[in-house]
Amino acid sequence: MEIREKQELSEKENLSVYAMLSMDTKGREKPEVECEIRTCYQRDRDRILHSKAFRRLKDKTQVFLSPKGDHYRTRLVHTLEVSQNARTIACALRLNESLTEAIALGHDLGHTPFGHAGEKVLNEMNPLGFKHSSQSVRIVRYLEKDGKGLNLTWEVLDGMEHHSIKSMPATMEGKIVRLADKIAYINHDIDDSIRAKILKEEDLPMQYTKVLGHSFRERTNTMILDIVRESEGKNDICMSDSIYQAMFGLRSFMFEHVYTDPDTKKEEEKVTNIIAPLYEYYLSHIEQLPKDHQDRIKHKGDSREQAVCDYIAGMTDHYAIEKYQDIFIPKFWLET
Repeated sequence: MEIREKQELSEKENLSVYAMLSMDTKGREKPEVECEIRTCYQRDRDRILHSKAFRRLKDKTQVFLSPKGDHYRTRLVHTLEVSQNARTIACALRLNESLTEAIALGHDLGHTPFGHAGEKVLNEMNPLGFKHSSQSVRIVRYLEKDGKGLNLTWEVLDGMEHHSIKSMPATMEGKIVRLADKIAYINHDIDDSIRAKILKEEDLPMQYTKVLGHSFRERTNTMILDIVRESEGKNDICMSDSIYQAMFGLRSFMFEHVYTDPDTKKEEEKVTNIIAPLYEYYLSHIEQLPKDHQDRIKHKGDSREQAVCDYIAGMTDHYAIEKYQDIFIPKFWLET
């Protein structure tokens, strides 16, 4: 018996009846010979971790554009915090930790440069619309590895596609990531806002902090513990009503005081002034796109708009600024 088969047997013997077992996967779009050591979900996790799209997350905005300081979250740090929270919950509930980790590591691969501000611009300009969750799936299906994709399992793709609050994944593991994502960004965005002196701890509404706690650690622990307690023995991932309402109360507070703050919106206007001209330029100069993007138009039936979105969405913050300068700023205007 191979090591992988022993692991699959161990899952069957030890995981919850509600767990998604590796041996029960719906499989991959292209059948493959199984790994001798790793389960299918462990293999997916590793493919995501070693992808170029994952590495680019280190230079993509979480909330604050071009923050001055070493300790603000990037999209990569957010992803790692989501993964850790999700794995803690999965382990406590005896669900499939490898599947949970793979979904968590891949859920934000499709994010644009400059975070949700960049996503908003592409969504408004592209006639087909743009959603980072769908782009995450597109990356691992069609764009990575020079267009070959990563050939991930159905369950990982489903969890990545449906991690937003308006969606519902098919697996318990996907449902964990869906809530772990909210837990991570609400709490670390508060932490970064306090670091940036936009907020003070005492500014947070007492009606929510008295339920969730008065620090990053307390609030994170309260939310995770509540999910474990409320979900144990159930075929669902749940939160108690009081914790759920308090969590989304804080989320609404953050939208009002940070995400849509006038100073934040002022920075988002700068993002529009970078992303929109890049989109229009490449739409009119398809020959300037990388060869693999041009080939997708010629041979795969992709629209010009889709190819441009793929290219811009894959950029890091710094690379988008660099391309904007190369195209639109006369060289003698740049400082040397």
